[in-house]
Amino acid sequence: VDLDMDADLDVDLDMDVDFDADVAGGAFDSDISAGPDTVTAGPLSHILGWLCVGRVPVLVLLVVFLTAFGVSGLAVQGLVHNLVGAPLPQIIAAILAFLAAIPATRFSGLALAAIMPKEQTEAVSQRRFIGKVATILRGEARRGFPAEAKLTDQFGQTHYILVEPDDGSQTFTKDTDVIVVKQTGSVYRAIPNTSAAMTDLG
Repeated sequence: VDLDMDADLDVDLDMDVDFDADVAGGAFDSDISAGPDTVTAGPLSHILGWLCVGRVPVLVLLVVFLTAFGVSGLAVQGLVHNLVGAPLPQIIAAILAFLAAIPATRFSGLALAAIMPKEQTEAVSQRRFIGKVATILRGEARRGFPAEAKLTDQFGQTHYILVEPDDGSQTFTKDTDVIVVKQTGSVYRAIPNTSAAMTDLG
């Protein structure tokens, strides 16, 4: 009986030591911290989402913003010139035009998103983009500086998303194929696609 008790005690001690070592080494911490529910969207993601980035191509939104900025600037200067006989200083006119162009871009983006069903659809949950292959369209994606990318869902519809590297030491250049692995607000994290088979499936 004493031998059996000693054997059970040794087994329990070994299990306790191994379990403590694993916890201390961070094996469980790393798995928990990698869960998608622990990711929170930053202020930049909220701003970009409010401006409809991800629902409308970035280049289209940029054209809308610049147009609204120019028209607003001309309207402000024309109105002030008619009232007081002289235009505003350029910096003040630029600030007023910028403030007017922001909401104009927002509402124009909402209108464009509603009439572009082939480019962006709500029928597919954006979380299903995870695991898909996307291609960087323009610019260079770095951590904190996402670039626009394009992917095709299982229904053959094209989506434009903002992508940044999941690894902060990496960068993605134009025409680079990446695999979406995580969503943080309106921005997606991705890793390089090194598999030709994944490219064919994407």
